[in-house]
Amino acid sequence: MTLSVAKFRELMAKRTLVKAGSDLSLAFHAFAQEAIRLTSKLNSQYHTPEEIRVIMGQITGRPIPDDFMLFPPFTTDCGKNLEIGNRVFINSGCRFQDQGGITIGDGTIIGHNCVMATLNHDQNPTYRGDIHPAPIIIGKNVWIGANVTVLGNTTIGDGAILAAGAVITKNVPTNTIVGGVPAKVIKAIVSVK
Repeated sequence: MTLSVAKFRELMAKRTLVKAGSDLSLAFHAFAQEAIRLTSKLNSQYHTPEEIRVIMGQITGRPIPDDFMLFPPFTTDCGKNLEIGNRVFINSGCRFQDQGGITIGDGTIIGHNCVMATLNHDQNPTYRGDIHPAPIIIGKNVWIGANVTVLGNTTIGDGAILAAGAVITKNVPTNTIVGGVPAKVIKAIVSVK
């Protein structure tokens, strides 16, 4: 099945079930092969910040803001459902599984070795190969610490801090600090001017 990026994004926005072996599943694999090729290029040698933005544009199929910064290595098994805001920084070693959709808001900082996973396999062992996509939406000015894992079907509120090593399994309120496994609210952030 040849699937356009626009149609793929439309199906994922609807959280279309991906049946194992289906045409949609085969399209997933085709997007993955392109992502592997492009991330291998990204990670195999030094690139200037400008070159990194060009490669990330090829990976995502979207314009990348001029103020985007990434320290490789970086991997994604799709790339085409990743949307990056202005002034976003992604530190080295991050792994994104963006088929279900990852939106990163303006001013967000993502620490080393973070994992973002937007797919779940079916709980029924008979259908374990079936995949359920669900998005991750990250608000503005979020700080994600090193080694954080964010699972699909979560929204991170503006100004939130995800403490290093946290596992995010549910929505994070605006201007709060969360941490732990699974992450729980530690405290509210009070703005001081």
